[in-house]
Amino acid sequence: MKRILAGLFCVLLSGVAMADGSSAVRKSVQASMLVSGTVEVAVDGSVTHYTLDHPEELPQVVTGLLAQAVPVWQFKPVVVDGKPVAAKARMSLRVVAKPQGDGGYSVGIVAVWFGDGAKNQSEASAETISYKTMVQPVYPRDAADRQVSGTVYVLLKVGRDGNVADAVAEQVDLRVVPSSNSEMAWCRRVLADAALHAMKRDRFNLPTVGKDVNRSFWVARVPVAFTLNGNIPAAVREAAYGQWQAYVPGPVQRPDWASGRDSSGSADAVPEGGALLADTSLDLLTPLSGS
Repeated sequence: MKRILAGLFCVLLSGVAMADGSSAVRKSVQASMLVSGTVEVAVDGSVTHYTLDHPEELPQVVTGLLAQAVPVWQFKPVVVDGKPVAAKARMSLRVVAKPQGDGGYSVGIVAVWFGDGAKNQSEASAETISYKTMVQPVYPRDAADRQVSGTVYVLLKVGRDGNVADAVAEQVDLRVVPSSNSEMAWCRRVLADAALHAMKRDRFNLPTVGKDVNRSFWVARVPVAFTLNGNIPAAVREAAYGQWQAYVPGPVQRPDWASGRDSSGSADAVPEGGALLADTSLDLLTPLSGS
Protein backbone atom coordinates (compact mmCIF):
# COMPACT_ATOMS: atom_id res chain seq x y z
CA MET A 1 0.00 0.00 0.00
CA LYS A 2 2.90 2.36 0.76
CA ARG A 3 4.24 1.93 -2.77
CA ILE A 4 0.80 2.43 -4.27
CA LEU A 5 0.18 5.68 -2.43
CA ALA A 6 3.71 6.93 -3.05
CA GLY A 7 3.13 6.33 -6.75
CA LEU A 8 -0.19 8.12 -6.51
CA PHE A 9 1.55 11.21 -5.15
CA CYS A 10 3.87 11.22 -8.14
CA VAL A 11 0.87 11.12 -10.47
CA LEU A 12 -1.01 13.78 -8.54
CA LEU A 13 1.91 16.16 -8.33
CA SER A 14 2.71 15.83 -12.02
CA GLY A 15 -0.96 16.28 -12.90
CA VAL A 16 -1.60 19.22 -10.62
CA ALA A 17 1.59 21.21 -10.90
CA MET A 18 1.70 24.09 -13.36
CA ALA A 19 4.68 25.76 -14.98
CA ASP A 20 7.47 26.38 -12.47
CA GLY A 21 5.47 26.04 -9.27
CA SER A 22 7.59 26.78 -6.20
CA SER A 23 8.70 23.82 -4.13
CA ALA A 24 7.04 25.33 -1.05
CA VAL A 25 3.68 25.41 -2.80
CA ARG A 26 4.15 21.92 -4.25
CA LYS A 27 4.85 20.57 -0.76
CA SER A 28 1.41 21.79 0.35
CA VAL A 29 -0.34 19.49 -2.12
CA GLN A 30 -2.31 16.74 -0.36
CA ALA A 31 -4.28 13.73 -1.50
CA SER A 32 -7.66 13.54 0.16
CA MET A 33 -11.08 11.95 0.06
CA LEU A 34 -14.40 12.66 1.74
CA VAL A 35 -15.89 9.63 3.50
CA SER A 36 -19.49 9.55 4.72
CA GLY A 37 -21.52 7.34 7.03
CA THR A 38 -23.35 7.33 10.36
CA VAL A 39 -22.28 7.16 13.99
CA GLU A 40 -24.25 6.10 17.06
CA VAL A 41 -23.39 7.48 20.48
CA ALA A 42 -24.32 6.20 23.95
CA VAL A 43 -25.62 8.36 26.79
CA ASP A 44 -22.06 8.78 28.12
CA GLY A 45 -20.80 10.05 24.74
CA SER A 46 -18.95 6.88 23.72
CA VAL A 47 -19.38 5.34 20.27
CA THR A 48 -21.57 2.24 20.21
CA HIS A 49 -21.63 1.67 16.44
CA TYR A 50 -20.68 3.28 13.14
CA THR A 51 -21.21 2.49 9.48
CA LEU A 52 -19.51 3.74 6.33
CA ASP A 53 -21.30 4.40 3.07
CA HIS A 54 -20.13 1.98 0.36
CA PRO A 55 -17.14 0.60 2.32
CA GLU A 56 -16.30 -1.68 -0.61
CA GLU A 57 -15.33 1.41 -2.60
CA LEU A 58 -12.88 2.71 0.02
CA PRO A 59 -9.15 1.89 0.10
CA GLN A 60 -8.09 -0.50 2.84
CA VAL A 61 -5.78 2.11 4.32
CA VAL A 62 -8.82 4.36 4.89
CA THR A 63 -11.16 1.72 6.33
CA GLY A 64 -8.32 0.53 8.57
CA LEU A 65 -7.65 4.06 9.83
CA LEU A 66 -11.32 4.61 10.64
CA ALA A 67 -11.61 1.20 12.32
CA GLN A 68 -8.90 2.30 14.75
CA ALA A 69 -10.04 5.90 15.25
CA VAL A 70 -13.85 6.04 15.31
CA PRO A 71 -14.64 3.39 17.99
CA VAL A 72 -12.55 5.24 20.58
CA TRP A 73 -14.01 8.67 19.89
CA GLN A 74 -15.60 10.42 22.85
CA PHE A 75 -18.39 12.95 22.36
CA LYS A 76 -19.94 15.46 24.69
CA PRO A 77 -23.10 13.70 25.89
CA VAL A 78 -26.26 14.76 24.08
CA VAL A 79 -28.78 16.26 26.50
CA VAL A 80 -32.51 16.50 25.79
CA ASP A 81 -34.87 18.02 28.36
CA GLY A 82 -32.08 17.95 30.91
CA LYS A 83 -31.28 14.26 30.47
CA PRO A 84 -28.45 12.58 28.52
CA VAL A 85 -29.72 10.47 25.65
CA ALA A 86 -28.33 8.13 23.00
CA ALA A 87 -27.92 9.76 19.59
CA LYS A 88 -27.36 8.89 15.96
CA ALA A 89 -25.99 11.28 13.33
CA ARG A 90 -24.75 11.45 9.79
CA MET A 91 -21.00 11.97 9.65
CA SER A 92 -18.60 13.18 7.02
CA LEU A 93 -14.83 12.89 7.37
CA ARG A 94 -11.97 14.35 5.39
CA VAL A 95 -9.12 11.81 5.19
CA VAL A 96 -5.82 13.21 3.97
CA ALA A 97 -2.59 11.57 2.83
CA LYS A 98 0.46 13.81 3.07
CA PRO A 99 3.81 13.03 1.42
CA GLN A 100 6.76 12.82 3.80
CA GLY A 101 10.34 13.80 3.18
CA ASP A 102 11.51 10.20 3.12
CA GLY A 103 9.30 9.31 0.17
CA GLY A 104 6.61 7.79 2.37
CA TYR A 105 3.30 9.24 3.45
CA SER A 106 1.10 9.79 6.47
CA VAL A 107 -2.67 9.29 6.54
CA GLY A 108 -4.99 10.94 9.02
CA ILE A 109 -8.44 12.38 9.65
CA VAL A 110 -8.15 16.15 9.48
CA ALA A 111 -11.77 17.30 9.50
CA VAL A 112 -15.18 16.05 10.59
CA TRP A 113 -18.79 17.15 10.33
CA PHE A 114 -21.83 15.68 12.06
CA GLY A 115 -25.36 16.38 10.87
CA ASP A 116 -28.85 15.23 11.69
CA GLY A 117 -30.40 12.04 10.35
CA ALA A 118 -30.91 13.42 6.84
CA LYS A 119 -28.59 12.05 4.15
CA ASN A 120 -29.09 15.10 1.91
CA GLN A 121 -30.88 18.40 1.69
CA SER A 122 -34.04 16.87 0.20
CA GLU A 123 -34.46 14.86 3.41
CA ALA A 124 -33.85 17.82 5.70
CA SER A 125 -36.42 18.22 8.46
CA ALA A 126 -38.41 21.28 9.48
CA GLU A 127 -35.82 21.79 12.25
CA THR A 128 -33.21 23.19 9.87
CA ILE A 129 -32.96 25.69 7.05
CA SER A 130 -33.40 24.64 3.43
CA TYR A 131 -33.21 26.32 0.04
CA LYS A 132 -36.21 28.26 -1.19
CA THR A 133 -34.48 29.66 -4.28
CA MET A 134 -30.90 29.04 -5.38
CA VAL A 135 -28.77 31.10 -7.79
CA GLN A 136 -26.27 29.00 -9.71
CA PRO A 137 -22.72 30.43 -9.61
CA VAL A 138 -21.13 31.24 -12.97
CA TYR A 139 -17.68 29.84 -13.70
CA PRO A 140 -15.36 32.87 -14.04
CA ARG A 141 -14.11 33.06 -17.62
CA ASP A 142 -10.59 34.05 -16.57
CA ALA A 143 -10.43 31.04 -14.25
CA ALA A 144 -11.78 28.69 -16.91
CA ASP A 145 -9.30 29.98 -19.49
CA ARG A 146 -6.45 29.28 -17.06
CA GLN A 147 -7.89 25.88 -16.09
CA VAL A 148 -8.36 26.89 -12.46
CA SER A 149 -10.61 24.56 -10.46
CA GLY A 150 -11.39 24.17 -6.81
CA THR A 151 -14.01 24.25 -4.07
CA VAL A 152 -15.20 27.32 -2.19
CA TYR A 153 -16.67 26.71 1.28
CA VAL A 154 -19.06 29.57 1.95
CA LEU A 155 -20.45 30.66 5.31
CA LEU A 156 -23.87 32.31 5.06
CA LYS A 157 -25.61 34.46 7.64
CA VAL A 158 -29.32 33.87 7.01
CA GLY A 159 -31.68 36.40 8.53
CA ARG A 160 -35.22 35.91 9.78
CA ASP A 161 -36.58 37.03 6.41
CA GLY A 162 -34.85 34.07 4.72
CA ASN A 163 -32.43 36.33 2.86
CA VAL A 164 -28.63 36.21 3.10
CA ALA A 165 -27.51 39.02 5.39
CA ASP A 166 -23.81 38.33 4.91
CA ALA A 167 -21.55 35.77 3.20
CA VAL A 168 -17.86 34.90 3.57
CA ALA A 169 -15.60 32.45 1.76
CA GLU A 170 -14.41 30.46 4.77
CA GLN A 171 -11.91 28.35 2.80
CA VAL A 172 -10.94 27.86 -0.85
CA ASP A 173 -9.23 24.59 -1.78
CA LEU A 174 -7.53 24.58 -5.18
CA ARG A 175 -6.96 21.64 -7.50
CA VAL A 176 -4.12 23.35 -9.32
CA VAL A 177 -0.73 24.55 -8.13
CA PRO A 178 -0.08 28.06 -9.47
CA SER A 179 3.43 29.25 -10.22
CA SER A 180 3.55 31.76 -7.35
CA ASN A 181 1.86 32.66 -4.10
CA SER A 182 0.38 35.78 -5.67
CA GLU A 183 -1.18 33.74 -8.47
CA MET A 184 -2.53 31.25 -5.92
CA ALA A 185 -4.16 34.14 -4.04
CA TRP A 186 -5.70 35.35 -7.33
CA CYS A 187 -7.09 31.88 -8.06
CA ARG A 188 -8.72 31.68 -4.64
CA ARG A 189 -10.10 35.20 -4.87
CA VAL A 190 -11.69 34.81 -8.31
CA LEU A 191 -13.44 31.56 -7.36
CA ALA A 192 -14.58 33.00 -4.04
CA ASP A 193 -15.97 36.14 -5.69
CA ALA A 194 -17.98 34.07 -8.18
CA ALA A 195 -19.46 31.90 -5.42
CA LEU A 196 -20.32 34.83 -3.18
CA HIS A 197 -21.88 36.86 -6.01
CA ALA A 198 -24.43 34.11 -6.58
CA MET A 199 -25.03 32.95 -3.04
CA LYS A 200 -25.78 36.37 -1.63
CA ARG A 201 -28.96 36.21 -3.72
CA ASP A 202 -30.12 32.82 -2.41
CA ARG A 203 -33.26 32.58 -0.26
CA PHE A 204 -34.04 30.04 2.44
CA ASN A 205 -36.92 28.36 4.20
CA LEU A 206 -36.46 28.74 7.94
CA PRO A 207 -36.93 26.16 10.71
CA THR A 208 -40.52 25.89 11.89
CA VAL A 209 -39.93 23.58 14.86
CA GLY A 210 -37.09 22.58 17.15
CA LYS A 211 -34.51 24.30 19.33
CA ASP A 212 -33.27 26.65 16.61
CA VAL A 213 -36.61 28.10 15.55
CA ASN A 214 -36.29 31.37 17.53
CA ARG A 215 -32.77 32.36 16.53
CA SER A 216 -32.13 35.90 15.34
CA PHE A 217 -30.12 34.42 12.44
CA TRP A 218 -28.74 31.11 11.21
CA VAL A 219 -25.24 30.24 10.01
CA ALA A 220 -25.08 27.86 7.06
CA ARG A 221 -22.10 26.28 5.36
CA VAL A 222 -22.27 25.54 1.64
CA PRO A 223 -19.54 23.98 -0.57
CA VAL A 224 -19.40 25.31 -4.14
CA ALA A 225 -17.32 23.19 -6.54
CA PHE A 226 -15.86 24.72 -9.69
CA THR A 227 -14.80 21.79 -11.84
CA LEU A 228 -13.61 21.66 -15.44
CA ASN A 229 -13.26 18.55 -17.56
CA GLY A 230 -11.93 18.86 -21.08
CA ASN A 231 -8.14 18.80 -21.02
CA ILE A 232 -7.79 18.94 -17.25
CA PRO A 233 -5.46 16.14 -15.98
CA ALA A 234 -7.32 13.20 -14.48
CA ALA A 235 -5.73 13.82 -11.08
CA VAL A 236 -7.34 17.26 -10.93
CA ARG A 237 -10.88 16.31 -11.96
CA GLU A 238 -13.66 15.73 -9.47
CA ALA A 239 -12.91 12.38 -7.88
CA ALA A 240 -15.48 9.65 -7.47
CA TYR A 241 -16.33 8.42 -3.99
CA GLY A 242 -13.48 6.38 -2.56
CA GLN A 243 -10.82 7.85 -4.84
CA TRP A 244 -7.96 10.10 -3.80
CA GLN A 245 -7.89 13.62 -5.16
CA ALA A 246 -5.11 16.19 -5.10
CA TYR A 247 -5.76 19.65 -3.72
CA VAL A 248 -4.05 22.57 -2.03
CA PRO A 249 -5.93 23.49 1.16
CA GLY A 250 -6.57 27.18 1.63
CA PRO A 251 -6.35 29.30 4.78
CA VAL A 252 -9.46 29.53 6.96
CA GLN A 253 -11.18 32.81 7.77
CA ARG A 254 -14.25 33.15 9.95
CA PRO A 255 -16.37 36.25 10.54
CA ASP A 256 -17.29 37.38 14.04
CA TRP A 257 -20.94 36.39 13.54
CA ALA A 258 -19.91 32.74 13.04
CA SER A 259 -17.67 32.50 16.11
CA GLY A 260 -18.73 29.90 18.64
CA ARG A 261 -21.45 28.48 16.42
CA ASP A 262 -19.52 25.35 15.48
CA SER A 263 -17.11 23.55 17.79
CA SER A 264 -16.17 20.35 15.96
CA GLY A 265 -17.11 20.78 12.33
CA SER A 266 -14.70 21.84 9.62
CA ALA A 267 -15.30 23.50 6.28
CA ASP A 268 -13.73 20.91 4.00
CA ALA A 269 -15.54 18.02 5.74
CA VAL A 270 -18.96 19.34 4.75
CA PRO A 271 -20.65 17.04 2.22
CA GLU A 272 -21.97 18.49 -1.02
CA GLY A 273 -25.68 18.69 -1.64
CA GLY A 274 -27.03 21.90 -0.18
CA ALA A 275 -26.91 24.29 2.72
CA LEU A 276 -26.10 22.81 6.10
CA LEU A 277 -26.30 24.50 9.48
CA ALA A 278 -22.74 25.26 10.56
CA ASP A 279 -23.47 23.95 14.05
CA THR A 280 -22.77 20.23 14.19
CA SER A 281 -25.20 17.90 15.91
CA LEU A 282 -22.45 16.17 17.91
CA ASP A 283 -19.51 17.69 19.76
CA LEU A 284 -16.39 15.54 19.33
CA LEU A 285 -14.00 15.77 22.28
CA THR A 286 -11.31 13.40 20.98
CA PRO A 287 -8.48 15.04 18.98
CA LEU A 288 -8.41 14.00 15.33
CA SER A 289 -5.64 11.67 14.21
CA GLY A 290 -4.46 13.99 11.47
CA SER A 291 -4.40 17.23 13.43
